[in-house]
Amino acid sequence: MQKEAEIRASLERAFEVQELEVINESSQHAGHAGDDGSGESHFRVRLKTPEFAALSRVARHRAVHKALGPLTSEIHALALELS
Repeated sequence: MQKEAEIRASLERAFEVQELEVINESSQHAGHAGDDGSGESHFRVRLKTPEFAALSRVARHRAVHKALGPLTSEIHALALELS
């Protein structure tokens, strides 16, 4: 749960969050490529913030990756649902 909490905290610091879900989907990928056995390799983020209104889909993704910084290299998969 450490990475899940770190993801949440990083996004809450970076954005004016209206809705945020950080879902650990690692158990669905056990034994697959990228599963490091930590139980913290695959995440889905659902984030709603007014800051995304004027941004393209690519710009939204870049903003989230920038907010997460080094965390992005510590997880194998990050699915983003941004609005």
